[in-house]
Amino acid sequence: MENKNILLICSQSNYDKVKDIKEKLESKGYSVITPNGYGEESFSNKDKKMDDKEYEEFFRRMFYESKEKISKVNAVLVLNYNKIKNEKIYKNYIGASTFLEMYEAYMQNKKIFIMKELVESILYDEIKGFSPIIINDDLNNIVL
Repeated sequence: MENKNILLICSQSNYDKVKDIKEKLESKGYSVITPNGYGEESFSNKDKKMDDKEYEEFFRRMFYESKEKISKVNAVLVLNYNKIKNEKIYKNYIGASTFLEMYEAYMQNKKIFIMKELVESILYDEIKGFSPIIINDDLNNIVL
């Protein structure tokens, strides 16, 4: 049987969901890679300690790490839970960095699974163009 390797991608605001999803997937026989920066000091804390050049380099490194991780998996799973910022709720949030990781997965011909329904957003058409598979919170809908 082919290896079942999957990379979790999401906004840092949803890192609190990663451990539970990772454990559930591992119990189903998946090898799971966690998002960049998961388990490390938060990006927002790093922001306060970096000058502009360091901040640019940090994100450049994150993008290359994502590309490398994606090359080693069969699929990505987007954890697009709600994001709350400044008392505003962003339903089923997919941010810019997650979008770029989805694009990279698409370019590498990887399956793209999305945890929750897509909502109308500025990137809606582009995301639909990746032909993602919406799993509606049911990990059993992931088939590799």
